[in-house]
Parts: sequence; C-alpha cells; structure tokens
Amino acid sequence: MSLALHEAWKYQLLTYPNPAVGAVITDGHGALLAVAAHREAGKAHAEILAIRDAYGRLTGDRDLAVCDDALVLHDELSKRAETLFRDATLYVTLEPCSHTGRTPACAGLIERLGFRRVIIGAMDPNPEAAGGAKRLQKAGIDVATGVEKEACEALLEPFVKWQRGRFVFFKLAQSLNGVIDGGTISSEASRRWVHAVRTKIDRLVIGGGTVRIDRPILDSRLVKGKAPDVAIFTRHPQSIDRTIPLFDVPGRQVSFGKTLPEKGLVMIEGGPGAFAALRDEIDWMVLFIAPFVKEGMGYNATRDFWLLHQRRSGDDAMLWLKSRDQ
Repeated sequence: MSLALHEAWKYQLLTYPNPAVGAVITDGHGALLAVAAHREAGKAHAEILAIRDAYGRLTGDRDLAVCDDALVLHDELSKRAETLFRDATLYVTLEPCSHTGRTPACAGLIERLGFRRVIIGAMDPNPEAAGGAKRLQKAGIDVATGVEKEACEALLEPFVKWQRGRFVFFKLAQSLNGVIDGGTISSEASRRWVHAVRTKIDRLVIGGGTVRIDRPILDSRLVKGKAPDVAIFTRHPQSIDRTIPLFDVPGRQVSFGKTLPEKGLVMIEGGPGAFAALRDEIDWMVLFIAPFVKEGMGYNATRDFWLLHQRRSGDDAMLWLKSRDQ
C-alpha cells in the first residue's frame, strides 16, 4: 500500500475532478508485478493501468503497453487475461468504483478476472461510485479494507473537500534559507508541475503586491495547456496596471476582490501579504525548496503544518503540507 500511495502522490491534483489513486499488483508468491496511478480524469483508473502493466509483464504482450483508454483496456483485458490473475492480490488506495461513468466500473473487471485478494485503503466517499468492496466480496474475492487508512484518506482529502464545496492550496517556492524573490527559484520540473496544475484548477488567486512587482503572465505554456482564470486579491484594483501580461491571455477571466471563491479547486500564488491575509482559509501548502541559498526576502509569519508527503521534483524538494488548524 505504501508503494501505491507514493505513486498516487505523483499525480495529486492533476487528476481533478477525480481523486488521486494508486494501485499495486503482486502475484501468488508476493512478487511485485505492477505499480500504477490514475493520471487524468476520463482516462483509465489506477487499478486498470496496474492490471495492464501486470498483464504485459506476465505475458510479454506489449500491444496494450501505452494504452490509457479505459473502454479499450476493459474490453481487451477481459478477453486476453483469462485466469492470469486468479492467484494475484490487488492493493488500491481507494475502493474500486462500482458504477459506469466516463469509464467502466473497475470492480467489474476485477471481478471478471477473478483476483484472489483485494486490499483497500479508503472507502469511496462518493455514494455514486461506492459499493465496489461489497460487489467483490459477493463474487467470492477476499477483500480487506482500512489498510493504511489514515494515509489513504489524507491522499483523498482534496477530492472530499472539493465535493463539499472548495479546496484551497497555497503554492510557494523558496531557497534553502527561505528566500522567495529575486527571479526564478524552482527547477524546470517544478515549474512544469505548477503549469500542469494551472490547467486543472477553477481559479488562480494572486496577491496584488505580487502582480505589481513581478508583472506575471500566469499561463500554462510549459505544458501547452489552458491558462487559468485569475482572481487578484487586492483592496485597490485601480492600482493594478492593465498592461501586465496576465491581462492579455485570450479567453481568460480576471476578477478583483478581497475574498476567495466559494467553490472549486483554488490555487493561491503570492507573497507574505497574501499568505497573511488568507492563512485561515488555506487547506494545504505545496512547497518547493530549491537547493541553494541566496539573499532576499522571505516569509515572516507563523503557521504550523503536518507533513503529508515529500518527493523530489527535478533538483527541488517538493513538500505537501496540511495546516494543523484544519
């Protein structure tokens, strides 16, 4: 389950409006066959990608190796895998879905392939998709739930909060000694991640001070994606120069205000002023720490966080932090 969790965190928020999910398959002797994660809404879920990869490893058949079309994979794996997985165990961070939406039900394919065991971390909070565990149990599959439950539910938190109304996260890049200004700080890999997330969010909130000083464009050019709508957090909208590049992005809506949007997936980028003003509304922080020290401005604020996950992003350390006040 730890492997499944680690893989899923690589795609946290990038699967919006779907949750991040990871899956692992082992054979009857406990040998690792596949590790996979859901990567994009509308594409195959984590369990199906893991079955695809395990199938390819066991058979040498590479026809499906790069396919992420859920309908094709469900159909082809149903026909090709036969009894290949009858002794296998599937570990998955979220209960396999039991309904047909943009993709077929994962529980249906798992049932047809006759897995021996399915180990589930968190139960699906979405009543429309829930029920996979019971379906698999009725099919005679050994099902265990609640494995690494706390960690799996933490992974799921952005999805749960968004379903209830809104999830807010603050993105920050800094040097080892906490400096946030003076040009580009984070690695290209980190900046590409930020641009990829910008294509998914409902609104990007940016502090007025940052807009005035940095004169940003705030687009998604590194991934050739759709630029987000922008809300400038300021009490003095008349002081914002309308020739700043962010205003020239085609199709973008730019608004001004002193409050956050009430619904959706909301990303905040800004300096100390925006952080201080919005600190009580921030659910998580995504922090990139670059491996150098420099002179400049840092944050002068007090806030406690839980460390949820950390990994490398290019040359940077990428930390997922949850406010202890939430």
